[in-house]
Amino acid sequence: MKKLNLRGGELEKIGFRQGEQISLVINIVHRNFRRSDKPQVLELLKKLIKDPVKYKNDPKLCQISNMLISRKKPEPAQKPETIKLAHVAKDYIIYGQSEIEQEALNQMGSAMRLPITVRGALMADAHSGYGLPIGGVLATLNTIIPYGVGMDIGCRMCLSVYNLPADFLEKNRNKLKSILNDNTRFGTDEFPGRKEHPVLDRKEFKEIKTLKELKDKAYNQLGTSGGGNHFVEFGISALPAEKNEFNIRGGEYLAVLSHSGSRNFGATIAKHYTHVAKQKRNLPKGAQNLAWLNLNEEEGIEYWLAMNLAGDYASANHQIIHEKIAKALGEKPIIRVENHHNFAWKEKLEDGTDVIVHRKGATPATKGVLGIIPGSMTSPGFIIKGKGNMQSINSASHGAGRLLSRSRAKQYFSQKDLKQILEKAGVELMGGGLDESPGAYKDIHKIMEYQKELVDIIGIFYPKIVRMNSD
Repeated sequence: MKKLNLRGGELEKIGFRQGEQISLVINIVHRNFRRSDKPQVLELLKKLIKDPVKYKNDPKLCQISNMLISRKKPEPAQKPETIKLAHVAKDYIIYGQSEIEQEALNQMGSAMRLPITVRGALMADAHSGYGLPIGGVLATLNTIIPYGVGMDIGCRMCLSVYNLPADFLEKNRNKLKSILNDNTRFGTDEFPGRKEHPVLDRKEFKEIKTLKELKDKAYNQLGTSGGGNHFVEFGISALPAEKNEFNIRGGEYLAVLSHSGSRNFGATIAKHYTHVAKQKRNLPKGAQNLAWLNLNEEEGIEYWLAMNLAGDYASANHQIIHEKIAKALGEKPIIRVENHHNFAWKEKLEDGTDVIVHRKGATPATKGVLGIIPGSMTSPGFIIKGKGNMQSINSASHGAGRLLSRSRAKQYFSQKDLKQILEKAGVELMGGGLDESPGAYKDIHKIMEYQKELVDIIGIFYPKIVRMNSD
């Protein structure tokens, strides 16, 4: 039988402390259980940690048991005093208020009562979320709200346009479906085999404990997409015949559009640092998910670094997906546009005030900045250029926005309804579920009308072959 070889990291994961404690455990276990099966030994040690008194008289484990019993329990941390919100919310601009549910307005109102808030705006695609509503933009002073950024940190859109005519799609539908099937993975599916990307070599994985524990998951899910409303789709990109932003001939081209983020990696970061923020900032009921971290405290600096890494990881996922598809097509894109939301940026207001701008489900629309605002799987998406409108804090919507929650959409629509809608629009769906039925989304044309002052439309994308996670 193979000799037992316990490692400090394995013991730390199940609850032993670094230093003398781990050294003692390794020595005792190797002396008494050197021919035992490692999983069984680790399971025994877990039980020992859970109930050390039970093993007090065990001849092999009593020394470890006594050490665990005698280790001083930390004093319970006192909950900080409740932070008071302002009685009246600061004024903020709302785009398309008639399209926005009351709960999202209530959530934005709470955010505008925080003592750290400087300015806010609510986009026309807004609906309720955790803490800050999706579609909410919030400028704060030297602070960051993890749930103001969102669960899917750095979620983004990425568009590649190819020098292939629109009719290439209809002539090669089966080939394009195979390309999507072979080069994309969704939900919990992963690509097997070796993965490499510079983002995995980042020093933050070594320097921040929370990230050390997430690197394996980040590695396994690299180059994949999430569930829910995430997709990779072939479609037609239409550019105006007159002079366009890209200085190429106007017309219709084959294009690929993807929507996804930082996967489980980003979600775990969001949950962890929201918990930390709640421990440090005790907010009234209804506003607790708006707990923040200061950017001059250790936890705030850690979150800022982790958020930026998660954003770069999300970008790497899209980069890999688009590179694989380009290789399968045997083409290089003539246009690439990428933008992200669920993020926070250091920016200045027009009076020079330095702020942290949270865009939770909102597209950056600084003057001249390009982006994509999608509709649904049967409605167009829009390639846009920001106008730099400070009323919206240089922001626009990130999509059409949900009209129905996922649970309501599943109750309201049938598979027959979805099939008829797709056939009418000439769209083929691979995967997907009733919660993503086009009717569950607002009218993208209305949403774009509400933000004419925020962005210029410089191109349109029409989805035709859509791949999503299975229901």
